[in-house]
Amino acid sequence: GDFRGRAALEAERETGPARLLYGVATAGRRPPRAEQAVLLDGAEAGVITSGNFSPELGHGIALAFLPPGLDPGTELGIDVRGSIEPARIVATPFIPKR
Repeated sequence: GDFRGRAALEAERETGPARLLYGVATAGRRPPRAEQAVLLDGAEAGVITSGNFSPELGHGIALAFLPPGLDPGTELGIDVRGSIEPARIVATPFIPKR
């Protein structure tokens, strides 16, 4: 059937998604927050959707929309009020099931 948005969905199926949701871990205790810019090679490449400090892991964790094709371990920066905090892409779930 036909519905609103069908053409956009068909176009995305042909070209692939413009962005994917990735797990991100910060190097320090400062938690990433929604709407903060994510930098890849010094250029803005995406945005944090949600984030917080993980007491169990001892550092910040977040989800971010970024371009497809990035691997776990890819180095990133998160713009936290003008200061670039180091981060990296990690696999999700952040804490494996026990």
